[in-house]
Amino acid sequence: MSRLLRIVAVVVGVLIVLILVLPFLIPVNRFRPTIEEKLSAAMGRRVQVGNLSLSLWSGSLGAEDLSIADDPKFSSSAFLTAKSLKVGVEVFPLIFSRSLHITGILIDSPQVALLRDAAGRWNFSSLGGPATTPANPAPASSMPSDLEIQEFSLKDGKITVGKAGASRQSVYDHVNVSASNVSVKNAFPVKATANLPNGGSFAFDGRIGPIDPADAALSPLDAKLNVKGFDLASSGALDSSLGLGGLMDLDAGVTSKNGIAETKGSLTLTKLQLVAGGSPSKVPAVVAISTKSDLRKDTGILQPSTVTIGKAVAHISGTYDSHGEYTTVNAKFTAQDMPATDLEAFLPAIGVNMPEGAKLSSGALNADLTIQGPTNRLITTGSVGLANGRLSGFDLGAKLSAIAALAGVKTGSNLEISKVSSNVHLAPDGLRSESFLADLPAIGTLTGAGTIDAKNNLNFKMLANLKSGVGGAVSKLGGVLGGGGGKGGIPFLIQGTTANPRFLPDVGGLAKGIVKDNKATTTLGGLFKKKPSQ
Repeated sequence: MSRLLRIVAVVVGVLIVLILVLPFLIPVNRFRPTIEEKLSAAMGRRVQVGNLSLSLWSGSLGAEDLSIADDPKFSSSAFLTAKSLKVGVEVFPLIFSRSLHITGILIDSPQVALLRDAAGRWNFSSLGGPATTPANPAPASSMPSDLEIQEFSLKDGKITVGKAGASRQSVYDHVNVSASNVSVKNAFPVKATANLPNGGSFAFDGRIGPIDPADAALSPLDAKLNVKGFDLASSGALDSSLGLGGLMDLDAGVTSKNGIAETKGSLTLTKLQLVAGGSPSKVPAVVAISTKSDLRKDTGILQPSTVTIGKAVAHISGTYDSHGEYTTVNAKFTAQDMPATDLEAFLPAIGVNMPEGAKLSSGALNADLTIQGPTNRLITTGSVGLANGRLSGFDLGAKLSAIAALAGVKTGSNLEISKVSSNVHLAPDGLRSESFLADLPAIGTLTGAGTIDAKNNLNFKMLANLKSGVGGAVSKLGGVLGGGGGKGGIPFLIQGTTANPRFLPDVGGLAKGIVKDNKATTTLGGLFKKKPSQ
């Protein structure tokens, strides 16, 4: 027994010595041209590796540096650089026949530049194709059809994404990618994770392949995509210089075949601020999205999708074009009988805040809107309306008392609204309202137009047409002003902010409607005896 143990010990000792000594006896650097040639053939790009080392323990070759050239149409800089490269090899063929059989590749701390040109083509699209210029002298043959790598890993990388020649770029760090049974002619599983700019995370889990020999970006795929905390301002989707912003989460399935990609899933938008004078929305908007994109044309269709805010549901559909620096949108947004109570917490995103102490306690919102332009400066136009609403905690009559002609109007602490309608123009720098009409049972009708600017300031010119018998001061003017059921109406201004509106007399507007006679002049003298409320 002891003799057997001694034999085993000797054998183990010899093996240890071989493992320690053989790497120094095998001239591994002689394989560097072979590795560079095989990788260059696979990539269709010039690939360079640094000094090689051999580890028999792990059965791998290591390289100190790695560099993959970019498509010369995009950049003369490297497409990918890495601190180190580890190539798994079959040890016995390497030792006894000096032949190189690659089993795996690990790229450590790479930096990758992903660029897209004006036509929508990516710089990785030509990966796997033949080299086309002397400046990029990879072998002039397409990716070998028999190439297969058992394991591929990219660890702790950094990816910069942008348009060729543009200064705006997005940086994704801590990128990790793993794939197995990587093959040119068959689909293979891929998993990837990354940190998004300014926080957030990205995860991809699916299958890619076979690799399209003409354009790698058109290779078929079938995957699950999960994005959390995507910052719309730092990515450039919204204009951060105007203070716009928001976060996006996406949980979707993505498929691509023959250059057509389809995405179906759920997109959640939180803390949205869509105008400069707004503030982040307090409730999320959830979009059940369904898109279909032509990857060759870089255009797509947003198929009929639903937008849900609380219990309020709207519908959106349209088209988009990603050729420019920003994606351009042309969409239709419609809503019918959306509960106003569910929308109140979202209104600050478009610069509309309820007056202090007030709350929308009932009502149904309808909208017919068109959304157009680049995503960072969208313009929304169309009509909106509210029916059977109530603004609790808001005494409009008390606010109107600053205008002597309306001092007799009584509305109580809850404002009943039969209907409100307006044509609107919503842009990042503010909101413009035209053809505004409010039918208020306690008063009559209010008509006019105005704006809410980038600082949330109100500037509205209005006209009150009172119901017969409403308002004491109005009755003194009788037919001269047209109040109390007449056709003229009483002009006034709304200033301040949406949270603290101020109602003021419009002296100029009133003067235009007054008949120049002694009776009108005498009556006008007592109209504006009260100071505007602050």
